[in-house]
Order: sequence, then structure tokens, then C-alpha cells
Amino acid sequence: MPSEREVYKFHADRYEQLILREDYQNNIPKAIRHIKDYRNLDVIELGAGTGRLTRQLINSAKWVGACDSSWHMLWQAQTILHQQKDGLCTLSTADMRQIPFANGCADMVIAGWSFCYLAVWGGEKWQQETATGLQEAQRVLKPGGVIILLENFGTGFQTPSPPDHLNDYFDFLAEEGFQSNWLRTDFRFASLQEAQSLAEFFFGEDLAQKVKEKRWICLPECTGIFWRHQCKDTI
Repeated sequence: MPSEREVYKFHADRYEQLILREDYQNNIPKAIRHIKDYRNLDVIELGAGTGRLTRQLINSAKWVGACDSSWHMLWQAQTILHQQKDGLCTLSTADMRQIPFANGCADMVIAGWSFCYLAVWGGEKWQQETATGLQEAQRVLKPGGVIILLENFGTGFQTPSPPDHLNDYFDFLAEEGFQSNWLRTDFRFASLQEAQSLAEFFFGEDLAQKVKEKRWICLPECTGIFWRHQCKDTI
């Protein structure tokens, strides 16, 4: 089982295999639209990876600026997005604490399963690093825009069971004025063998054994969604 850093640096192909199976219920775009309808809007995506959210956003958004610190992941995203639609998406290798776009250019800033790494990898300065990321997201927002963060609330669980190491980060978001809810984003694999293989690679032997015992072709997953609106009179 590789670390998250190793996945993002070396395993974009296997990561893509996993996310293709995620949220087969299509709950994510519905949850985002419930917060803000992004049709014909300008969207900046942080931690875009191989384009899990990007390919959904570009179907309706006016423009998507997708950033990730890993060019290995963005290379995979570029190939897929070019086949889907061209001209609506700009890919940039960038740290989410230094977003390469102008002030007040986006109606929405969104990050899926990635913003939390500012806290997880931030060490003793995790609050400062997370606050810097939020300040950058706020900088590129238009008045009345919204920041949306999607985070892990438990893979292999039918109700929320967030990882303990993210609790302080979630408390921090609440203190920063974020509202939150959760949704199911279950995986549906092509076979039990595929389910076991990908579960072991990304989540470890214990979950792979659970998948085998329960014969889970559909692997339950919970995702937390956090959002904060920018004041309309913000300059």
C-alpha cells in the first residue's frame, strides 16, 4: 500500500482506475449544484488530480481552471479531458497556497479530497498552512462566490466515520465559518477481484479482507462536503 505522496507521484494510472468506480450514484454533482449552480460560471479547482471533478464540472461550467502540484496526475487528466472537451479547461501545476489566477476571477473554488493535505502535511504549522490556502481561495473568488471542499468521511462505512487524524482540521473549518453535510459516494467495481485489488492497493489489507468477506462489488463510502460563501460586498 503506497503513501498518498507516492500515489500522486507515481500511480496516476491506478488512481484513475479507482476514481472511475467512485460515486456511481452520481451524488457529487447534485450536492455541488445544491450549494451553487455552476452552469456557465467560472470555476477554479484545487488538487484536481487526474480530473475526477474536472470532467464533471466542464460539462456545465463556462471555464474550469484546474490546478494540482503533481504534473504526473495532471498529465493523466490532460489526456482524458482532451478527449472529452477542449478549450473549456486550463490545467496548471501549482500549489493551492499559490493559485496562478487573478484576483476575483472565479465564481467557485472547489477542492476534492485534497485541501486536507495542507493540514495533514503541515506539521506544527498546519493551521497557518490551511489558513493560507483559504486566503488564496478567497482571493480568487468573485463577491458572492463560494468555496467548496470535499473530504473523506470513511471508506467501507455506510454512515460517516471520518478518519481521526482529520478531526482537528474539520473543527478548524467549522471555526472558519464553513457549513457541512455528507453524502454517499460508493464505488461500484467491475468484479470482486477488481474490488479487492484496488481496495488493498489504496486502503490496505484490512479493508481488502472486509471486501472479500462481504463480497462487496459495491464498496460503501461517505464523503463530507464543506462550503462557505463569499460576502457579496467583499472587494
